Amino acid sequence: MGYSKTLAAGLLAMLLLAPAVLATDPDPLQDFCVADLDGKAVSVNGHPCKPMSEAGEDFLFSSKLAKAGNTSTPNGSAVTELDVAEWPGTNTLGVSMNRVDFAPGGTNPPHIHPRATEIGIVMKGELLVGILGSLDSGNKLYSRVVRAGETFLIPRGLMHFQFNVGKTEASMVVSFNSQNPGIVFVPLTLFGSNPPIPTPVLTKALRVEAGVVELLKSKFAAGF
Repeated sequence: MGYSKTLAAGLLAMLLLAPAVLATDPDPLQDFCVADLDGKAVSVNGHPCKPMSEAGEDFLFSSKLAKAGNTSTPNGSAVTELDVAEWPGTNTLGVSMNRVDFAPGGTNPPHIHPRATEIGIVMKGELLVGILGSLDSGNKLYSRVVRAGETFLIPRGLMHFQFNVGKTEASMVVSFNSQNPGIVFVPLTLFGSNPPIPTPVLTKALRVEAGVVELLKSKFAAGF
């Protein structure tokens, strides 16, 4: 009798949960799902779809990456993002792109994309591309100077950077297997977090004096 009651309770729980389980699907269920960036009614991992009658006809096209960014920045680089927030047509498709422009000596500082693998092509100039392996690989640095027309690959979650080693401007275009790959800039995360990481934590972790940490925090107080 006890077994029968347990089985009945289990079946009832499955029936009650069935609508929630059947409400999602790992594959697209329509040709397009143009993101309704203002949609508040539905909470999903992404954005709800606009009615196609409101999506217009340009959601499959973008010219945003056609124009170089302004490299007059502290890093000497400019990132032009083309994720779902900038290109709603990528919603649910698992793709996005960035363009990065570099002044001579400019860098795209060490950073991580927590939700995507990255593949890129250098469009102009010469970039030192570095990828840092995890502790499992002995923190190995994989690096190479990548020239115009050459490509590189960065596995999801690994720290990496690019640095313009040439004497002229450089640019690259990268693609991600996520509509929202996310980014964690290592220097900004460590020294410009909100609220700040306690200085004693950083002095111990970095094995430096408090004055060094405070100096670095002052460099990132206003962000990037």
